[in-house]
Amino acid sequence: MHFWAPEIDPSHPMDCTQAERYAIQRLDTSAYLALQGSDEHLSDVSSPEQAFLFHTHEAALRAAQELNQSGRGPVDVVKIEWEPAQS
Repeated sequence: MHFWAPEIDPSHPMDCTQAERYAIQRLDTSAYLALQGSDEHLSDVSSPEQAFLFHTHEAALRAAQELNQSGRGPVDVVKIEWEPAQS
């Protein structure tokens, strides 16, 4: 799926420094979406730490809208507090 690519983040293509991330959450079960396996299929996970995290709200919103329009929702975008790793 094209919207999972990290290079779509125009402000920080491969190195985002903002201490926030966004995840997609199912409205009916409250599960978060993650990518699994070598084919990177979508799966439900119980915690935001396991979810696929987007660098921008816009990218997450585009993904959620595409999932809803294709009948794989209902999903919504949630903000995840994230602390970057210290080097």
